[in-house]
Amino acid sequence: MKLSAKYNRVTLIASIIVFVFTGVIYYSVIHYILTDQLDRDLEIEEDEIVAYVQANGKLPQAGSFKEQKVSYSLIDSGHNFERRYFYNDYFNKSEQKIEPGRSLIYTVEVNGKLYSVTVTKSRVESEDLVRIIVLITLSVTILLLITLLLINRFILNNIWKPFYGILLQMKAFNLADKNDIRIESTKIDEFAELNTAVATMSLRVKQDYRELKSFTDNASHEMMTPLAVINSKLDTLIQTETFSDSQGELIEDIYVAVGKLSRLNQTLLMLAKIENNLIADQETIPLDNLIRQKTRQFQELLQLHNINLRTDLAHKQINMNKHLADMLINNLLSNAIRHNYKDGQIFIQLNDSQLIVSNTGLDTALIADKVFERFYKNTASEGMGLGLAISNQICNLYHFKLNYAYQNSQHIFTVSFLEGELQSYSKFGV
Repeated sequence: MKLSAKYNRVTLIASIIVFVFTGVIYYSVIHYILTDQLDRDLEIEEDEIVAYVQANGKLPQAGSFKEQKVSYSLIDSGHNFERRYFYNDYFNKSEQKIEPGRSLIYTVEVNGKLYSVTVTKSRVESEDLVRIIVLITLSVTILLLITLLLINRFILNNIWKPFYGILLQMKAFNLADKNDIRIESTKIDEFAELNTAVATMSLRVKQDYRELKSFTDNASHEMMTPLAVINSKLDTLIQTETFSDSQGELIEDIYVAVGKLSRLNQTLLMLAKIENNLIADQETIPLDNLIRQKTRQFQELLQLHNINLRTDLAHKQINMNKHLADMLINNLLSNAIRHNYKDGQIFIQLNDSQLIVSNTGLDTALIADKVFERFYKNTASEGMGLGLAISNQICNLYHFKLNYAYQNSQHIFTVSFLEGELQSYSKFGV
């Protein structure tokens, strides 16, 4: 959820809660004021009736008047009577309908007799006034909320534009790219500090990358030369001298170790190039044909271990570097053979969305969150533990997804193409 949407939601919810709470209080206060005004009017009528009785020695005429009704009732002697206000409904003769009212009942003594007097006033005008006030308040509240949302939507989006601009540049930031991050113009101090910090960081990272790349290239070049010399000298030594069995074994061990070190150097360099997106030259590759080619190359090794290879290949084309595609299929297939057992099985399935390579092997699953880490391997493996790491980096480079699972005694590696294809389409506006 975007920050602006989160802010709008919190603001809207908080505003509604505040307005509802204050609205209830506001309604209660208005209702109390209007009720108090009605009670004051009833008290005035009470004072007038009492004054009339004192002056004339009789009760004024009862009956219904405009918005008011007066009635009397004789009270038995000794009857306890309480003066009080209450709500009720009464029949308004002038309007010929029943209306809500507010009444005051009290007692008055006339010529030694005690009468209860009930004075009722209509609450229609008060209720109408309350409704009008509530509607006006509600309308103003809704207008304020709409105005607040519109302000947040347009003004906040404009305020956050420099942030999204620098964020877009950070997403597109590439160490191998010569373009530096451009500082967005903004009057917001926090965004200006962010832009400066990001620009400074990108320059420092690029400088560190250039120094590290230079060191790696120089170190690789310097390592390849003595490794080549050692290999050449070993070849010459093996061809020109006669050795005992123990000496021959020592030289063979040295030869194997030097070869392994050379392959490790080349593999680490390849990983660095893949991680830094330094490999270009993409082309359309028929992946099914490439898999058939690789299976033919591994045919002797499969026969040596008596491994049964089955394939189900649909026609599939992908856009990627041919060397990396070859390396990806080679690593997955060689991994399935190396970690298999005699008389084992390998099944390769290719469809429009996935490449699945499953093989028999160890009876226990690999650690899923470590299987693609560098140098992670089984203790019995003679490999360097970089094959799956390179395969994962190749998939990441092209936005494919490489997953591992262990089901029904099968180690299953799945390459999902859809995510990468969707991102490729989006580059062309599809």
